[in-house]
Amino acid sequence: MFQSPGGFSRTRQRLCLAFVLALLAMLAAMTLMALFAGCGSGEKPASTAVPSGGAGASVSTSTASDPYAEARHRMVENQIVARGITDERVLAAMEKIPRHEFVLAEDLKEAYADHPLPIGFGQTISQPYIVALMTELLELKPGEKVLEIGTGSGYQAAVLAELTDEVYTVEIIPQLAASAAERLQRLGYTQVKTRNADGYYGWEEAAPFDAIIVTAAPDHVPPPLVEQLKEGGRLVIPVGPPGGYQTLWRITKSEGKVISENITGVLFVPLTRSPSG
Repeated sequence: MFQSPGGFSRTRQRLCLAFVLALLAMLAAMTLMALFAGCGSGEKPASTAVPSGGAGASVSTSTASDPYAEARHRMVENQIVARGITDERVLAAMEKIPRHEFVLAEDLKEAYADHPLPIGFGQTISQPYIVALMTELLELKPGEKVLEIGTGSGYQAAVLAELTDEVYTVEIIPQLAASAAERLQRLGYTQVKTRNADGYYGWEEAAPFDAIIVTAAPDHVPPPLVEQLKEGGRLVIPVGPPGGYQTLWRITKSEGKVISENITGVLFVPLTRSPSG
């Protein structure tokens, strides 16, 4: 069929365009093949090492490696900051420590919920806000010596260990004392010293303490704990009858006198005593 010179010109243009498009497609395919070959080279991205031991011990909280990181962040923001806790060191500790490591397997989904959880033997891990509140009230400084009465699963001791290197904790229930000691060691809190004993009497050999925290409620303030406070030391303790109204107190030893501050109403499990106590 006859075509005019203009028709031949348009045909040549279409052929040239098709050739260029085919060339571009081939180049794109070669680029993709090179990229896929690079991905299979076996090179791994660099990882960041987390130092162990000392205040601010060992636990990584990157979102990529920790599926609970976002839940922990929401816990801090919505339960703790929202209720007025402002101590940056306490907030950082609460956001770092893997609370899910300190609860029973059946309660993993509730690990960062706004309430206490059972840990066996009639004991509980405290509500996150209460842990933060009591820790903030201690006004703990790096290098100070702190005693915890009622180790439980070890969560409160881990929080304290993020703030200072000198942490002592006493648990009367042998099974809890043993499991908490193992857990704290496994998570890198090697500076925490644990003991299976009646916490009512404190830890006389390690006294005096800059701060003492009690995580179960006696019906009165144990005199040995007050005696084991340094001058200027702080004792944070819930006091009241089992199942009844209890008060959280901060007691400060100042110039030989005891100053008591009523903080708020609380509800704790009773302080367990030895049969001879």
